[in-house]
Amino acid sequence: MGFPVFLFSLLVFLTTPKWVSASTELRALLDVKAELDPDDQYLSSWSADADPCDGSFEGVGCNEKGQVANISLQGKGLPGKVSPAIARLKHLTGLYLHYNSLHGEIPAEIANLTELTDLYLNMNNLSGEIPPETGNIGSLQVLQLCYNQLTGSIPNQLSSLKKLTVLALQSNRLHGAIPASLGDLSMLTRLDLSFNKLFGSVPTKLAEIPLLHVLDIRNNSLSGNVPQALKRLNQGFLYENNLGLCGVGFSTLKNCNATDQVNSNRPEPFGSGGTGLLTRDIPETADLRLPCHGTQCTRSSKSRHGSIIVGIIVVTVALSAIAILTFTQYRRRKQKLGTSFSMVDDNNCTDQGKGVYRKHGSPLVSLEYSHGWDPLADSKNFNLFTQEVFENFRFNLEEVETATQYFSEMNLLGKSNFSATYKGILRDGSVVAVKSIGKTSCKSEEAEFLQGLNILTSLKHENLVRLRGFCCSRGRRECFLIYDFVPNGNLLQYLDVKEGDGHVLEWSTRVSIVKGIAKGIAYLHGYKVNKPALVHQNISAEKVLIDQRYNPLLSDSGLQNLLTNDIVFSTLKSSAAMGYLAPEYTTTGRFTEKSDVYAFGVLVFQILAGKRKVSNLVRLGAEACRFQDYLDPNLHNRFFEYEASKLARIAWLCTHESPIERPSMEGVVQELGNCSSCV
Repeated sequence: MGFPVFLFSLLVFLTTPKWVSASTELRALLDVKAELDPDDQYLSSWSADADPCDGSFEGVGCNEKGQVANISLQGKGLPGKVSPAIARLKHLTGLYLHYNSLHGEIPAEIANLTELTDLYLNMNNLSGEIPPETGNIGSLQVLQLCYNQLTGSIPNQLSSLKKLTVLALQSNRLHGAIPASLGDLSMLTRLDLSFNKLFGSVPTKLAEIPLLHVLDIRNNSLSGNVPQALKRLNQGFLYENNLGLCGVGFSTLKNCNATDQVNSNRPEPFGSGGTGLLTRDIPETADLRLPCHGTQCTRSSKSRHGSIIVGIIVVTVALSAIAILTFTQYRRRKQKLGTSFSMVDDNNCTDQGKGVYRKHGSPLVSLEYSHGWDPLADSKNFNLFTQEVFENFRFNLEEVETATQYFSEMNLLGKSNFSATYKGILRDGSVVAVKSIGKTSCKSEEAEFLQGLNILTSLKHENLVRLRGFCCSRGRRECFLIYDFVPNGNLLQYLDVKEGDGHVLEWSTRVSIVKGIAKGIAYLHGYKVNKPALVHQNISAEKVLIDQRYNPLLSDSGLQNLLTNDIVFSTLKSSAAMGYLAPEYTTTGRFTEKSDVYAFGVLVFQILAGKRKVSNLVRLGAEACRFQDYLDPNLHNRFFEYEASKLARIAWLCTHESPIERPSMEGVVQELGNCSSCV
């Protein structure tokens, strides 16, 4: 019995260290959670009786040894603090807590994370000084602390981070001089110190960093002679709004006089600065299986800049090809299913339903002109409540014709490839918009069409255009949807507005419009309502109508449930051209709630920039915390920086390439509600 006992003891001895390590990391994670999410609203999946490495802990990734290697919780709305307990996760290589609402100081204990390569704490409300101990994290490659409320001077100890490629400290309250020792960071490619309170001179050693591509020192109080060697950075050297700077060869700088000739390697002891440029891509997933080591990390960091440029080109080409790909996929699928639907090029209906409904009378065929269309002619699929609801929404054709003056061209508001919209006035004096849809553009399956109508009549929200009723006519071969008229046009009319135009939206109006759109989409997705989620599928600036109080109303909600697949697919072309189509659609061929979220993110970018076309560079700018670079100049700086940064953060998260990383619309609404200045 001696040998089995020995063998058992040996087994326990060999396995204990791993168990103890796992237990230690679990306790550390729970301690971290207690401060990040004190009210347990966002990290409920972090449970004491679960394994952090089995995929159940949201945002936690482990390496092949079962050790926590990555915490990726960007944009979760976390309201707490960064806990010193984070230091007990000894094998952590990536910490991504950016785009949250964290406050308090950065714990000095974070320096104990000796394997950490990426530290993203930007876009929070962190305060206090940058811990000098950060310089002890020798493996660190990216340090992102921009858009916080950090104070104090830039620690000289950061010069010990020899593997650092990106240092982003912009838009804080840092003061003092730029340490010349930062010039010792030979791997540095981007250094952003803009929009702070730095003063003194620009160290010559910064110009000697061999791999440096971007140096941003804008909006500080720097002075003295700018090292001429910085000219090699061309447009990568940003220095505006430092009134004391001078130099030769820089177009907007004055020439230096004798008093300006100071030793730029020995800057004055104080200073100011700040906006930022972010270079590394935010990770799409927290599931990092291998920690980053050695030359692999360096190689990856060096290639980031090229990858971003290639990515922009690829995405641009992909968006251009979306319409072709989707139509090709759909046609192949349609051939396999043997469907009889085909594309229609005009609004004149042909009675496609006759062959299908020869045995059973269909309300789509047997229509009565005098009373419009009676959708209850075959009510076997609907209960009494549904019939009563439909009864309240029925219009007859005479009412519709009279309201629109027999569809006068003078009342025509707009046309598409499948519909026309007219302004009308009902007998009670109320103004409406009448959307006519050719019958061949509608679903020919009776039950599907009636179900679609049922969905439309059930939608009631302050940020959705209200459906007043419907009417279908056999004689005209059209179906009509009657909506409330919205007087101030659509959001598209408020984009690309020229200087001095009266239609420039004020900042508070833009914030209100963003909030309203978010609430409307969240309602469709089932937020705070007892109904199935509904995907809009076609969100764009054209679909956002503006009422007399400049409240946004989302139009065409649920309309896709009435239309044939051909018509739904035909809308992809314009959606893709404007950038509203989520990138995953090219591979999945499906619309989801997250594709609506993507389109909403594009809308937010458009509202911030005041432009119809939002390039990929704008999204990259949002990643880099540089919303000032694309904010609508018509605002003339009349906006709240905290609100703008919050909206830019939301826009970037919603347009993340990976749908998994996008927030829900419920989360977006809550995030906007948590912003006291956005209320």
